[in-house]
Amino acid sequence: MGKYTLQDGISLPESALDVGAHLGFSNLEAAKWAWFELAGAVLSHYLVDQQQRLTALFRWFYLDLGFCVRENYFSTEAADLGTCLITKQGNSTTLATVLMLLAKQLDLELEALLLPGNTVLRSKIAGVVRYHDPLTGKELTKHQLHVLVRGELGNAAELKPSYLKAASVKKLISRMLHEIKAGCIVSHQFEAAMECCNLLLQWHPDDVHLNRERAFIAQQLGCINVAAADLQHFVDNSPHDPVIEIVKMQLKELSEHAEIYH
Repeated sequence: MGKYTLQDGISLPESALDVGAHLGFSNLEAAKWAWFELAGAVLSHYLVDQQQRLTALFRWFYLDLGFCVRENYFSTEAADLGTCLITKQGNSTTLATVLMLLAKQLDLELEALLLPGNTVLRSKIAGVVRYHDPLTGKELTKHQLHVLVRGELGNAAELKPSYLKAASVKKLISRMLHEIKAGCIVSHQFEAAMECCNLLLQWHPDDVHLNRERAFIAQQLGCINVAAADLQHFVDNSPHDPVIEIVKMQLKELSEHAEIYH
């Protein structure tokens, strides 16, 4: 799995599994054994013809093993790779990641594309590019990809060429962290959500919107000074952002709250 390695030593699937275990959402050893079992068993589907090999992979993954979309789609369980491996349920990102790694075991070119709000897969066999829904394995047309983007961003949204670029390992794990963070916020697990922000800021220190998110989470935890510092950082480093006036009002309210508290 050397291809899935960053300069700082982060790799898939181990790194994403480590993240889930670090946040307390899955058992690292159980997740690793689940992966080892899959990685060994998939080799029985190594057919000579690449297209038949990919078809066999999808059939085995969805029909024989029963991998499927988790009913509680926006939960931390759906967004955690370890839980996906153990329970065979996930969201588009975790299911796509497992499939991408299994395809690598079969010497197939399967890549993750990060559309707004959805992760899809792209295969390339004999020069022919196809797109696949990781929730079902069904093939998607470019029109259907555009429908997914419009469903997330509105009818005026374009299918930008950047959406059709293969995701790097860093971007893929970052999306997982964002989705775990969202699940944490929905379920009021604010300490874990805060740790997601901290991890993301280590990789993306210039993303001031992460500071604004962390300010909201810190406020839920009663960490007013931390929240105020993050909002001030946002104001100082993003003075022309469309929401800057709202953030300034939030900062003023936090400052007044802190003064009353003391």
